Amino acid sequence: MQVMIGLLVGVSIIAILSVCFILRRVKKQIMEMTEALQDVKEGNGNRRILSAANELVAPLAYEMNEIIVSYENRLSKVRQSEETNRQLMTSLSHDVRTPLTTLIGYLDAAHKGLVTGKDRDEYMETARRKAYDLKEYIDVLFDWFKLNSDEFAMEIEEVEVAELTRNILIDWIPVFEDKQIEYNIDIPEQPFRVKLDADSYMRILNNLIQNVLAHSQADRIGIIMQKQSGTVQILLEDNGIGIGKDDLKYIFDRLYKCDKGRSEKGSGLGLSIVYQLVEKMNGRITVESEEGKGTAFTVTFPLL
Repeated sequence: MQVMIGLLVGVSIIAILSVCFILRRVKKQIMEMTEALQDVKEGNGNRRILSAANELVAPLAYEMNEIIVSYENRLSKVRQSEETNRQLMTSLSHDVRTPLTTLIGYLDAAHKGLVTGKDRDEYMETARRKAYDLKEYIDVLFDWFKLNSDEFAMEIEEVEVAELTRNILIDWIPVFEDKQIEYNIDIPEQPFRVKLDADSYMRILNNLIQNVLAHSQADRIGIIMQKQSGTVQILLEDNGIGIGKDDLKYIFDRLYKCDKGRSEKGSGLGLSIVYQLVEKMNGRITVESEEGKGTAFTVTFPLL
């Protein structure tokens, strides 16, 4: 009997010691978790909580590590967004200030009588063009902000895109002829029915054509529509100066502007707007280009 009692006492002591050890270990890990959370709170998202798989707090440690990783990912995106917005505002300030300063300079010269006669008329005409350039820039900027706001909404509906495309291009033909640009427009007579927002599609096509006119230095442009494996493709190609390989992969990025002889005129937002609009309508846009030979944009939408 005494032996049994002794065994029970011994087992109890061992159990108590084991519990004390476990509690001490748990307390230590909880303190480590608290320190880790404090580190994260102070901005150190690389901190992790270590725990063996067989420990009581292991599930909690793993869960907290996942929360920390998720928090750090979100924080990284916020920081990236803040930096992007800073770059955006810097770029916008420069892009607006430069043409505005030039415009004011021409108007002041004409107003103060520094130029007269034919020179004054030329100054006023230049000021008028600069004003329209600035308006065009602000329109693009407005479109971009609207596209990236929570209030932006599309009216997606069934559209006969061949006829819609012809109607859009009618307004561009006088522009091509005025700029002495040879054009080839090939839109089949057969109907192509897709689901899209007509106004957004018009913006896509207009932005792509405007991009060619403003930057490519092309004297030939082709706009071709064709059916391809259950989709309709709109190909817009030119024989301009092309885009370098290093620039091509960034061509749809916000604010990105190509150098190497391409015109600096523009916001760097036009193709970004095109890319976002195409994606929002379940479409796809690709670009191929070779320096000195030209560029081809292909917009694809699924047929109904």
